[in-house]
Amino acid sequence: MSLLELFIIAVGLSMDAFAVSVCKGLSVGRASVRHCLIAGLYFGVFQALMPLIGFALGVQFKELITRVDHWIAFILLVLIGAGMVRESRGEAEAESPDFSPRAMFPLAVATSIDALAVGVTFAFLRVEIAPAVSFIGLTTFVLSAIGVGIGAAAGSRCKSAAELFGGLVLIAMGAKILLEHLGFIG
Repeated sequence: MSLLELFIIAVGLSMDAFAVSVCKGLSVGRASVRHCLIAGLYFGVFQALMPLIGFALGVQFKELITRVDHWIAFILLVLIGAGMVRESRGEAEAESPDFSPRAMFPLAVATSIDALAVGVTFAFLRVEIAPAVSFIGLTTFVLSAIGVGIGAAAGSRCKSAAELFGGLVLIAMGAKILLEHLGFIG
């Protein structure tokens, strides 16, 4: 997997966290550096941890399903992407201004569940996991920290667009993996 492909996946995965960060920024009204760092750390760490867990699970089953791994990668990425597109069309939920661990932990877990499935995909694609999860975590940290600031400045209208963009990116990456395996693109 190229660095560009990894970057695209990292941005796609981080869009849920970015959208929630925008809402968190909106909820506090005036975001501080502390707010930005808390959101960035929670979302970045969990976006890095979940694909690592998914990779460990995927490695266990890799030998059993190597003949269909491209289909699994395609289906997982399309399902995750479609879910994000569907969420982008939903009603925006009000977010609490609370940045405590009790408030941030469930948000970090919820926004990173899709990264677990991507980690399984990474196992099938034989991606070097340490640099991949580090890159995903760092990308999510930066975008989440920026999202809090944008939310404080611009409001919640960015949330749906971020989820839609992230979903479309993941669907496109799934299609690319399948088309490459089938020989339609090199």
